[in-house]
Amino acid sequence: MYRFLGYIAIFLFKVFARFQVIGKENIPKGAGFVYACTHAGWLDVVALALSIFPVRVHYMAKKELFQNPIAAKFITSLNAFPVDRENPAPSSIKIPVQLVKEGKVVGIFPSGTRKSEDVPLKRGAITIASLAKAPIVPAYYEGPKTLKELFKGKKAYIVIGKPIRLEREGAKRVDAEHYTRLLSETFLQLKEELKNYRTTK
Repeated sequence: MYRFLGYIAIFLFKVFARFQVIGKENIPKGAGFVYACTHAGWLDVVALALSIFPVRVHYMAKKELFQNPIAAKFITSLNAFPVDRENPAPSSIKIPVQLVKEGKVVGIFPSGTRKSEDVPLKRGAITIASLAKAPIVPAYYEGPKTLKELFKGKKAYIVIGKPIRLEREGAKRVDAEHYTRLLSETFLQLKEELKNYRTTK
């Protein structure tokens, strides 16, 4: 199901949005990582997955989406797993950490909202990457937020930054505040990089 829908989505994004991925060489080879992206609308979830397709991206999704058995089966087939946002259980972290340790990719939208990309970033991406001892690959999305914008031909871009590798000093924990701030700054840098890229094309 994932690959089938992926090919359909690629066709739509290529034809209508002239989808471009910039910086794909920054994707780590043969290892799991946390794929952190800006979040403005539900289509950025699709675009992030397409940016490294056919490599699969696993997503955390709110548990309410799994209440309907048919919907739950469909969402699960797309490599999503449920998370209780109101009362997050330990599994909320354990599942993505295990996936990354197994060499898989976990997609995270650190802002935790689709209203604005400038809201304070949550620390989930940092925590998962720290526990999995894996890098965070930052990505910036710009493009259609809805199907209406997609079919109107609004261009879509994903800019992939260099992996952020978390460092520890001795036995101390990773400085979550520092890396949260760094991730936020990196998103702004990728936004500027895209701006420069578009002016030269």
